[in-house]
Amino acid sequence: MGDPKLTTELGRVLVTGGSGFVGANLVTELLDRGYAVRSFDRAPSPLPEHAGLEVLEGDICDPQTVAAAVKDIDTIIHTAAIIDLMGGASVTEEYRQRSFSVNVEGTKNLVEAGRTAGVERFVYTASNSVVMGGQDIVNGDETMPYTDRFNDLYTETKVVAEKYVLAQNSVDGMLTCSIRPSGIWGRGDQTMFRKVFENVLAGHVKVLVGNKNIKLDNSYVHNLIHGFILAAEHLVPGGSAPGQAYFVNDGEPINMFEFARPVLAACGRPLPTFRVSGRLVHKVMMVWQWLHFKFGIPEPLIEPLAVERLYLNNYFSIAKAKRDLGYEPLFTTNQAMAECMPYYTDLFHQMESGPTKEPVTT
Repeated sequence: MGDPKLTTELGRVLVTGGSGFVGANLVTELLDRGYAVRSFDRAPSPLPEHAGLEVLEGDICDPQTVAAAVKDIDTIIHTAAIIDLMGGASVTEEYRQRSFSVNVEGTKNLVEAGRTAGVERFVYTASNSVVMGGQDIVNGDETMPYTDRFNDLYTETKVVAEKYVLAQNSVDGMLTCSIRPSGIWGRGDQTMFRKVFENVLAGHVKVLVGNKNIKLDNSYVHNLIHGFILAAEHLVPGGSAPGQAYFVNDGEPINMFEFARPVLAACGRPLPTFRVSGRLVHKVMMVWQWLHFKFGIPEPLIEPLAVERLYLNNYFSIAKAKRDLGYEPLFTTNQAMAECMPYYTDLFHQMESGPTKEPVTT
């Protein structure tokens, strides 16, 4: 194990996916800390102009654009991804290639171009799902093997890409590590609670799925950003982070419905009380997913991966991140929820009025 006391400044930072929920919050935090930041995304930046901010629009799949993105960069924090939450043998080749081209080949483009350009540090965004595989996990840790059971392309691509990134540690001097968040939430979230709100507004939430004692963990966006920066600071020769993966979450596992309950109550939509078997719902959604890809029926109401998080414990220890990085969540769940409640209630009422659906990226 490396020395956790060894740290470094980040220098000039490239944030991929800098226009997304996580990326934009990360860029803002880095600018507030006085770093020079280049935001790289295919979408326009939502951030105001800033003397320390350079914005580059482009495709992570284009090697020439990626080469321009990494020029004169010291640290890359890679948050860009497509979140395809369905998968399995029934998916179309087009659906599969869309995920692999961005999440795997785009990551390889960044690593290779960064190494050529002399980038010193590379922090990858993986997912806790890389080890889940449909099993009950209580305080899982980084010794768990990768899953080889893929019912969603997001997990499949994250496993492939994380293995690649960690294998590239120390090649030609570039140090790499990976952060494994849980469900990411906070101001700007267009994924976790948007999906909940869509189902509530469509009238699909008639029952609760799974046992009320089943828990998962979540990653408040500012706790996650804190973890990213700590990991990058510890990517130093002889340090603790090179070649390592870390679970970074809020450290407070909770039942998903109990987590969502105060938000929905504030929106005037209390949850039902009747519960049904999660395993049964999972089987139904698996069949529905197969029919969707084979015969073109509408997508399932809830992806099989999301169902697993409702009837299986899926939470992970942050002990390694604490030991190696000095990570402690900056915000408790209650503190973060109080901060985010106005955002989520506004989002709900905007959706209630019929806004257009945002693209799902990180």
